[in-house]
Amino acid sequence: MNLSPRRREEPEINLTPLIDIVFLMLIFFMVSTTFLRQAELQVALPEASEEPAEAATQPLELTINKQGKVFLDGRPLVNNQTETIRRALVKARDERGELPLIIRADAGAEHQRVVSALDAAGQAGINRVSIATVPGD
Repeated sequence: MNLSPRRREEPEINLTPLIDIVFLMLIFFMVSTTFLRQAELQVALPEASEEPAEAATQPLELTINKQGKVFLDGRPLVNNQTETIRRALVKARDERGELPLIIRADAGAEHQRVVSALDAAGQAGINRVSIATVPGD
């Protein structure tokens, strides 16, 4: 019988599988992440089947949120009356030249607000007007 004490082996923690799993998770999240253009103003756009054509210049953007507040290029207007919108559009047209106008109205906004914006654009002499939508099913 051998009475010599046994040597205890030191326990080892192998980190290689842990590092492999962390790298696989990192790659998975990098590949599955989508990057969306987020507007400064949160607006739920109505749906349409056609995609808009790309414009060479930055158009004027008139945004109407769900509460009916009107913004021109991200800046709020004093009120949402047709005359105020018309003056703002004329001023922007005079400063930036003849540009197309995109109306970004929330799907829950009152229809009258959109009609007022279209009326103001016509009074301001802006002929190229489009309404922003999101693709439908």
